[in-house]
Amino acid sequence: MKSRNKKPLLTICLVISVLMFYLFWRSLRPVDIIDVHKNGFYSYLLVKDFPFTAKGQINWWLKNSKMLKNHYDIPKPDSDGDFGIVVWDFGQGYKEQGDESKDDRFCFADFKSPKNCIDKNMILYITHTKISGISFITHNDEYRINKKGELVKDGSD
Repeated sequence: MKSRNKKPLLTICLVISVLMFYLFWRSLRPVDIIDVHKNGFYSYLLVKDFPFTAKGQINWWLKNSKMLKNHYDIPKPDSDGDFGIVVWDFGQGYKEQGDESKDDRFCFADFKSPKNCIDKNMILYITHTKISGISFITHNDEYRINKKGELVKDGSD
């Protein structure tokens, strides 16, 4: 009877191990930048394999912001230095607008093609203003870099 009790526990441990290995493997994959669109001082970065966690996403931005500026000329601040960058999950690729999905797709005016939209799945919003500095908005939280140069959760300092 003791061996029967061990089978479910071993199965659970195996499933957890496989899931952890998969998540670890996904975290090591490089972010794939598919495309960049610009509209004034807003930039839209279309990616695949973006980090899962807010910390991983923000760290990716901090590590790659100079490369993005050099290769894609983003961010593109306005005259006050303000900018916004929306990181979108590229998902299943470009799609046509279609009447039934007007609220579910984001379309790019700078991209003249019938397939100029993506499904709305924003991953990260990076914004900079003179007043608040740089902020990062994820699915659940907002972070910013404080005057000391530290990353803090909004409202924590």
